[in-house]
Amino acid sequence: MTQVAITHTQWQPICQRSDLVADSGVCALVGGASGASKSIALFFIPGAEPQLYALDNWDPVAGAGVIARGIVAEIDGELTVSSPLYKHHFRLGDGACIEDEAVQLASYPVALDGDTVCIAIDEG
Repeated sequence: MTQVAITHTQWQPICQRSDLVADSGVCALVGGASGASKSIALFFIPGAEPQLYALDNWDPVAGAGVIARGIVAEIDGELTVSSPLYKHHFRLGDGACIEDEAVQLASYPVALDGDTVCIAIDEG
């Protein structure tokens, strides 16, 4: 797994490694200093490099927070998640939609600090 330098001023804890489900997604609510919160879909793929991915949980095509419930698969050598509603595929690495290049999910840096999963979200 790629090692990332974690400084606690840049990264915020989101969950524990034991909260993740291998080869699948989970949803986490990340609160910001401004009081706003964001629903994040976290994916843990033990055999991949990197092993952790974080995307917005909001599916802009379906208009629902369902991305964490999607099915993870490899398409043309890229790890993707398919939305459970309209089956659009989003690349885990950058959130780009395979079927419609105009549609994009935000992706976030995510890493392990020991057994704690940390995420970096720009609150600006």
